[in-house]
Amino acid sequence: MARNNSFIRLEGTLDGLTFYRKNGESFVKTKNRVSKNRILNDPAYIRTRENMQEFGGAAKCGKAFRSSFASISRLVADSYISSRITGKFRGIVGSGVGLRGQRLYNVVDNVIQFIGFDFNILKPFDANFNAPSDEPVITAGRDSITWDIPDFNTDTYVNFPVGATHFKLALAAGYMSNYEWDDATKGYVPVEEAPNGVGVVTYSNAIAIGGMVGAATSLTTDLTAFAPIPATTVLFGATAIVFFQEVNGELYELAQGHSMKIAVGG
Repeated sequence: MARNNSFIRLEGTLDGLTFYRKNGESFVKTKNRVSKNRILNDPAYIRTRENMQEFGGAAKCGKAFRSSFASISRLVADSYISSRITGKFRGIVGSGVGLRGQRLYNVVDNVIQFIGFDFNILKPFDANFNAPSDEPVITAGRDSITWDIPDFNTDTYVNFPVGATHFKLALAAGYMSNYEWDDATKGYVPVEEAPNGVGVVTYSNAIAIGGMVGAATSLTTDLTAFAPIPATTVLFGATAIVFFQEVNGELYELAQGHSMKIAVGG
């Protein structure tokens, strides 16, 4: 790696040289010429192969997680959620049983690592909504979640974007299985096929911004269609707020400003 001190600032690859910028400086390095075949077969690259395999498992876990919240994530997620959640899963594999490169993604025993995860890192849920309430409650059978919010003042506890006149609170629930290495397919697969990567969302009625709500709000997700839930499957519960603008008596979702976080899991 070398610094590029020329007044010409290139980016990209040219004649085997890769030009790039980092921390405001320009660098140049030779293109990696290690062949794919060598990486896949040379004993010297065994750690690389192990990391590649487990990264593939993290990506599959991340996809299942995102799929379980797919119906609402389009509103509340940022463009980096895929890499951010994959990184979270990559962080738990070190405690999984098995050989390096084939360790178990034990999500069930690492639920705490995901509590507080914001779907939009620039729009933390707690910064948008902080009315006093207990965390959502998962039933013993893990086939329902309930979130009760006492009456609150919207002027005090809601940080709303410009143009918003109303909002809805939401309770999202999603299932995902642990993931294990499968020798037959040479990749990671869910320990349980179902329920995995599925979920539901329950919304409150539209609440006008300004003053007290006027009553307590209670949200419940009905997940009985997925029961019974295997012990190797985790249920995540997420709390969200979605903003609207009233125009001529109709409510329209704002293009931005919404937020959601993982609030509970079990």
